[in-house]
Amino acid sequence: MDLSIIIVSWNVSELLARLIDSILQFTEELQYEIIVIDNDSRDSTAKLLKEQYQQQITGKQIVIIANDFNAGFAKANNQGLKIARGKYVVFMNPDMELVENSFLKLKQLIEQMPDAGIATCRLLYADKTVQPNVKGNPTFFSQLLILLKLHHFLRSLPSLKKYFQIDFDYSRKQYVEQVMGALIFMKKEIADKIGGWDENYWLWWEDIELCKNIKERGLEIVYLPITEIIHYEGKSFSQTSGWSKQKRFNRGMLTYFKKRRNYIAYYILLALQPVSYILTVLTKIFRVKPRSQSFIDKK
Repeated sequence: MDLSIIIVSWNVSELLARLIDSILQFTEELQYEIIVIDNDSRDSTAKLLKEQYQQQITGKQIVIIANDFNAGFAKANNQGLKIARGKYVVFMNPDMELVENSFLKLKQLIEQMPDAGIATCRLLYADKTVQPNVKGNPTFFSQLLILLKLHHFLRSLPSLKKYFQIDFDYSRKQYVEQVMGALIFMKKEIADKIGGWDENYWLWWEDIELCKNIKERGLEIVYLPITEIIHYEGKSFSQTSGWSKQKRFNRGMLTYFKKRRNYIAYYILLALQPVSYILTVLTKIFRVKPRSQSFIDKK
């Protein structure tokens, strides 16, 4: 089998069905399977999929893993990876939509790049503008500014410009340090070799850890503007409160710096956790519109 498409879903059954329909419509010249891991959705996702795609499920083109608990993103991805039969795997969010035969294009180019450990492509918002999905490696100073919400006001600082890759050219093929976990294309043997996704991360920062693991093995992470996929960003995450999101982001940040043995950064960021949560409450009280970290303009 050429490709296993692994999708972790939580309470976005309509968008998930749209994604699956687009995969079935546009993916040609590949033998592939779709593996959906549903994290205990309340919208009867697993039941709806079994009714809507009965033929594909019977033929094992679509496989459903219905968790009776929310396993988080990393663990659920690993559940899919464990049973994947493809030479290549693509991990993708459920709130996406194909508009062309993207996976064939990615596979054909990756086959010509033996040093590529991870590839991604151009992502578009619903309005067809480019979604930034490339970042630099996190540093203590960049994450300190983000923790204190200062990235909303000081994004021209060199550390933030580098982290958010403000001047990145999304029209050009490039080797990069880090890509968003919304769309990750790689060889299954490489994913297996690094042990899949690090389950110390429940949600957020697991993509950073994955990219670091790839780079540490001498492989490259490549951005390929050869195809486009629509990403209706954050539809699952929008169902959780700002407080919950902040807790998960902060927990991932602390896990990262501790795993990387940057203990000075870890303890300073740990000490600032109460400040971070106070700022989260204040932004809610004063109705400050949250800015996605994948959307940082160049002003």
